[in-house]
Amino acid sequence: MYELSDTIVAVSSPAVGQRAIVRITGPDTIDTCEKIFSPPIPKERSALITGSIAIDHALRIDAKLYLFLYPHSYTGDDVAEIHIHTNASVTEALMGSLLAKGLRMAGPGEFTARAYLNGKIDLAQAEAVNEIVVSSNKFQLDAAEKLLSGRLAETTAKVRSAMMDCLSLIEAGLDFSGEDIEFITRPEAVRALAGIKVELEQLLSDSISYESVIDLPAVGIAGATNAGKSSLLNKLLGKARSIVSHKRRTTRDVLTGLLTLVHCRCVLFDCAGLTPHQLSDDARLTHLEGIGRGASTIGAGPNNILDELAQQAAIEALRNASVVIFCIDASKADWAEDIAIRRLIEPEVLIAVATKSDLLCEDELAEDLSELNELFSADFIVTSAKNGTGIALLRETIDRKIIEQAFRCSPSIEKREPSIENRVSRIESRVALTARHRQAVTEAIKNVGESINELKAGSDEVTAMMLRAAYQAVADIDSAARIDDEILERIFSRFCIGK
Repeated sequence: MYELSDTIVAVSSPAVGQRAIVRITGPDTIDTCEKIFSPPIPKERSALITGSIAIDHALRIDAKLYLFLYPHSYTGDDVAEIHIHTNASVTEALMGSLLAKGLRMAGPGEFTARAYLNGKIDLAQAEAVNEIVVSSNKFQLDAAEKLLSGRLAETTAKVRSAMMDCLSLIEAGLDFSGEDIEFITRPEAVRALAGIKVELEQLLSDSISYESVIDLPAVGIAGATNAGKSSLLNKLLGKARSIVSHKRRTTRDVLTGLLTLVHCRCVLFDCAGLTPHQLSDDARLTHLEGIGRGASTIGAGPNNILDELAQQAAIEALRNASVVIFCIDASKADWAEDIAIRRLIEPEVLIAVATKSDLLCEDELAEDLSELNELFSADFIVTSAKNGTGIALLRETIDRKIIEQAFRCSPSIEKREPSIENRVSRIESRVALTARHRQAVTEAIKNVGESINELKAGSDEVTAMMLRAAYQAVADIDSAARIDDEILERIFSRFCIGK
């Protein structure tokens, strides 16, 4: 899959701005740089050289050359980084010149793959490099840094050592079964294996799923038409992303923006106002039964295909949201429509928001808020997009709800750690496992459990076989003793080119 004798090259900086970094590694790195860079390059040590680089025979530009020599470089081979301030066309011309000199374009993750194949990092650390590059929030970055620092490898190394100690004693007993020598008694071996199983189970239970922190969570704003959703979106984002109008149904598409919170980022979206027509007639009657506030005011729903499509898009977007902000206009005369809409959506996490509080006096707001809390069995956050009331609290609540959902903080943890900072601290202390890691640990737990059963049954040979399988499963987390090229290619194919 990876040809280590090639010298590879790639642009390792983002394709924006006027600064580019071209990275080279392989046996011909120094010779290639000598042909295009001046002044002369020292070969005996790593260095930073300021000079110029030849793009072609007619063009030479200022550049800095960073040299990292074998065996102390990132990849384990000679590495050169050419830093230039120029436009994309010149960078492309430089790449063309280097490829013409016999270098090969690097594939996704090939620089990190070389670091792994040359023994500079283990497989878990290699995966961490990509996760650092694509980190979209504080938790993902923290988790990736733990992987890169070898935290997981330290944990698995202790477990493997304990497994090997136990396995060695069991196999020694098999080797000398004809002699009156007992290296470890069965009860002792069972206790040792039970301890190993507990450690593996604790590693699994005390970890967080890496996939749970990778994607940006989606937070949707839902509610009836003209409930102040667009104004709230604009206020949270700090810019006019959505059109605000007193006219109903001005939002028909799903409008999105990137919301940066204290601990993470999320995709915040606004969509068309919902109408109860999406429910069946029988369901709507059921929802409205017993509601005394203006049930007759509910309209018949959209009257054209655009409104219908907007409703479908809104329902689909909200169905896929991690968190839904349910908006109700606190200044309305009745909330029958809102009650029906609330029954229409069933989000996993909901934040109830009373909008347009600036339209009510203090006494009216207090009275309406009390009634809203009772009607909807929720604690409403009072907001005003006009004067900013409640916006800071809403941002904090979104942040907290995303954390709680992503890491499924238990009620006991929430009770012991009421502050979000303390809960975040608990999350940050946990090891992050990818799906591949979790599968390996789960397989190891199963094999250790079976080895205990076989040991109790008096089958030492099968015990040793199952324990070896458990050992290999844990070893596969940070090494590739049994991992074939196809799996390695799948791991590194998720990387950016140049990393």
